[in-house]
Amino acid sequence: MSKLTKNRKLALEKLDKDKLYTLGEAAEVVKEMTTTKFDASVDIDVRLGVDPRKANQMVRGVVTLPHGTGKEIRVLVLCTPDKEDEAREAGADYVGLDEYIGKIEQGWTDIDVIITMPPVMAKVGKLGRVLGPRGLMPNPKSGTVTMEIGKAVKDVKMGKIDFKVDKYGIIHTSVGKVSFPAERLAENVREFIQTIIKLKPTAAKGTYIKSIYLSSTMSPGVKIDPKAIEE
Repeated sequence: MSKLTKNRKLALEKLDKDKLYTLGEAAEVVKEMTTTKFDASVDIDVRLGVDPRKANQMVRGVVTLPHGTGKEIRVLVLCTPDKEDEAREAGADYVGLDEYIGKIEQGWTDIDVIITMPPVMAKVGKLGRVLGPRGLMPNPKSGTVTMEIGKAVKDVKMGKIDFKVDKYGIIHTSVGKVSFPAERLAENVREFIQTIIKLKPTAAKGTYIKSIYLSSTMSPGVKIDPKAIEE
């Protein structure tokens, strides 16, 4: 068994593993437990009572966090020349088409989000083997395949995130930074959970939200009472 570090011991002393925390309490505890010298991300793990293997129980959606994620999101827009200025004015980091398709084919994926438009999806679709495993493939359901390029870029830069339940029935994403005030973290989490609740599949039976854990990059998970958020 690995030896506990001093910081890990101090963190565990602040955490009651048997307690179900309220959203506000959890945000405070995660901030108190985090001792990293960098501004750690705050992550959330939500275990759902669904079977992701069945198409009618897949949970996927988008949400714009009220206070953003705190991360600098690198956006690539693959578009026709007439949309390039709109993309750049909205804040896109990279804009073009054939040049970037070539770079991606050669393995370049130094980006966080790709936004494109329907007329060029035939070209972008060929990149599926590179982009798919990295979660970078544009999708109309997530708003990343659209003619409203400028709006899509601004939404992503403001904190719009795409999430999807994994094969274990868990949704994992970042909801802010440790430097955020606890109230802002709590508001981001509440918006995220409320969105998941709205997406509950009609085929899902029994308890929908089984557990919620909030943690930072290096901290233990803090268990949140789902009922406190759903009410």
